[in-house]
Amino acid sequence: MKPLTAFLRRQKQALMDQLAGPAWPQASEQAPLRPIRRRPHSANSAAGPDMLSIACPDPTAEDALRDQHLAAAQRLVRQENWETLSERIRKADQSRDMTPGCMPVAELMAYGGRADVTLAAEHALLAGRPDEGAPLLAGIESLEHVLAEHADDHIVAAIVAQAHMDIGWAWRGTGWDTEVPDRNREAFAAHFDRAGDILGPFCAQSIDSPLLAATSCALLGGLDDHERRVADRYETLINLNPANPRAMRAMGNHLLPRWYGSYTELELEARRTASRTQDTWGAGGYTWVQFDAISCDDEACANLDLGFFIEGMRDILARRKDSYTVNLLAAYCATGIGQSFSGNDVADQNRSEIAKCARWIVREHMTELHPMIWAHAARGFDNNLRVKSPARFAAAGRDEAMRIITGLFSREIADGQRIVFTDTGAEAVTG
Repeated sequence: MKPLTAFLRRQKQALMDQLAGPAWPQASEQAPLRPIRRRPHSANSAAGPDMLSIACPDPTAEDALRDQHLAAAQRLVRQENWETLSERIRKADQSRDMTPGCMPVAELMAYGGRADVTLAAEHALLAGRPDEGAPLLAGIESLEHVLAEHADDHIVAAIVAQAHMDIGWAWRGTGWDTEVPDRNREAFAAHFDRAGDILGPFCAQSIDSPLLAATSCALLGGLDDHERRVADRYETLINLNPANPRAMRAMGNHLLPRWYGSYTELELEARRTASRTQDTWGAGGYTWVQFDAISCDDEACANLDLGFFIEGMRDILARRKDSYTVNLLAAYCATGIGQSFSGNDVADQNRSEIAKCARWIVREHMTELHPMIWAHAARGFDNNLRVKSPARFAAAGRDEAMRIITGLFSREIADGQRIVFTDTGAEAVTG
């Protein structure tokens, strides 16, 4: 491990240079860590206040559980109780604990462990460079001292490495390479180099740690092409926890030619993943790997095995009946991919067929509405999206979802029937 003092000295010099350099283009306000709280209510359709009714819990059970794990980790860090935090994350990691929406609890708590430092740095760098005198390095320096006290703890190492990568991305931003000022790029590289040094002594496979493997995959963004070995890193993570679809989605996206792979490799790894995870997902592994890739790349969508993809969606919903997953797939089909036509005839035909799946997903599986998922789907599940008003963002998602769902039941509504979503699904009520 490289000396902490040398790293911080370089970072302080980069910060001083940055304050004298060009400013990053002004970015909009970033969404807060927690969602806006509103009273639970039912959403009503534009066809009439009583024609379609579906519960919109706020927070959803998934959001509440994620907030609980985040808050628990933040509380332990603020109490400087790293031993307890590490032990809880280790147990969650070893037992592969996940929320009903398939979010690993260990990753949630690891984020909670670094959230104060990460969010402070992101806020300080919102305009591309910090204000003079901003204590940008105080948080990461504090985490480095914690790491020095727990040098053999791979959980603490993962948290500190992830914090470095978060701060690195805050320095770099999301623009094209040619748009990033040299000093920002250098700070990005320095933080990723430090994260790599921190992870160096630990092997995720031998330690049996999905959290460590996920951290290693996150490190890909700062490595040279010949060092990436994208499929190998993700294969390790997926094998350690095949029930986590987020790893498959991330791998598919990173195997696009615009990142680190090729269309041939994407299709091959999607099929290999489906084979390796068949006991967990059926054909769903193929669907998860292709999920994000085909929504943003016409050629990937044109190459898709459509029947295999749709079979995978059915297998996913046969195994994951929670409302988060149902809303995710319904919103993906109806808006995330169903409205992203491009002029590539084969890709657009495949997208049209996937969009039709929203009908059976909503009719056969939906019990409640999650507006935030629909709002994000309508914007392509953009992880870099900055939301000024979460309340308005959610309202837009709710309106979009209600418009689409109303259309799926247009025949019943035209016949004067009311559509009521209950815990067992949609019911058409006469009178």
